[in-house]
Amino acid sequence: MNAVALAGTGLITALGSGPHAFWGGLLRGERAFGELTAFEGDFRSRTVAAVPPSAFPAAPDRTTPGRRKHAMALAAAAQALRAAGLPGLPAGALVVLVSQAPGTADGTAREFTGPDPAALLAALGSSPDQAAVVHLSHACASAAFAASFARDWLLSGLGDTALVVGASALNPYEYASMDVVRTLSPGGARPFDTTRDGITVGEGGGAFVLETAARANRRGHRPKAWLSGAACLVDSTQAVASEPAAIRAAMRGALEDAGVGRVDYVHAHATGTAQGDAAEVEAVGELARELGPHPVPVSSHKGAVGHLLHASAFPALVAAVGFLREARLPGTPGLRAPLEVPDGVVTVRESTAAVRAEHVLVNSFGFSGNNASLVLSAAGR
Repeated sequence: MNAVALAGTGLITALGSGPHAFWGGLLRGERAFGELTAFEGDFRSRTVAAVPPSAFPAAPDRTTPGRRKHAMALAAAAQALRAAGLPGLPAGALVVLVSQAPGTADGTAREFTGPDPAALLAALGSSPDQAAVVHLSHACASAAFAASFARDWLLSGLGDTALVVGASALNPYEYASMDVVRTLSPGGARPFDTTRDGITVGEGGGAFVLETAARANRRGHRPKAWLSGAACLVDSTQAVASEPAAIRAAMRGALEDAGVGRVDYVHAHATGTAQGDAAEVEAVGELARELGPHPVPVSSHKGAVGHLLHASAFPALVAAVGFLREARLPGTPGLRAPLEVPDGVVTVRESTAAVRAEHVLVNSFGFSGNNASLVLSAAGR
């Protein structure tokens, strides 16, 4: 069996604290966008999806993005462990930190740094000598690459529990980098819409616990879902643009790895850029024609909480779990005039009941040709 158990998830987004706050807001089609107040600058857009104080009162102020990232990551990790039914991080666990760079022990981390590993482990009841810690960065596909890495680690027999955790906080450096390449939407991201004009940068923290099927069975823990397949490809022929062939290859590879010949839903990376959204639906269309007569529904969460950059796959996985557990397709907040899509693809505007909810593809892509697709399979309701 190549599947590993997705035992628990944790999430902080602009929609609130916890996976349920995000999932509920997504089903309602809420758009948690507002004015950028964290810092000044002459940017193409000042529309962001910031985590409000009401959602996460414990977060440090926005003048210390490194500490803010750490606080959100820690909160999400604690949520994930609780959801997994674990009192703390088990000895011998793998911890994958999704971040731009390692953090610093004194808490003076700059904007690009991630959670401080020693402080994070201590807060979770562990220490560096009791866990294997890895820092992983693959641009905006980082959390999905981390899921694949952790799954491989578990399947190789190196351990039975893994925690993937990361966060993204609004800061002028990453925001300016998005502005320089003209990806920011002045009015707010509208994935798959004919009027889409760019991304909305969001912030938040995410985490999930993976464990072997044997450990989940021993504990009597029913997983949220099974992570049954993964494919991670790096195609560096384009620095920024998405390539339909690479996207299609990643999706095919994940399905083949899972041994699955049908997909009931694709939770798209779709950030709201003209080129990226079109490339993704083109690739999904080609895949749909290969898989058979059943239409493939597609939607994106980024019109609700924005793009969490390297942490963007955390809300995507929560959306996939919600779909599998409730047999309900989440809509695409902000989508009003859907772009023309290939035969076999259906863009989901508003939440609706699913015909079938057994397997879902989660796509996550990043600059410099980082492409990842994951297959999640139902674990029973």
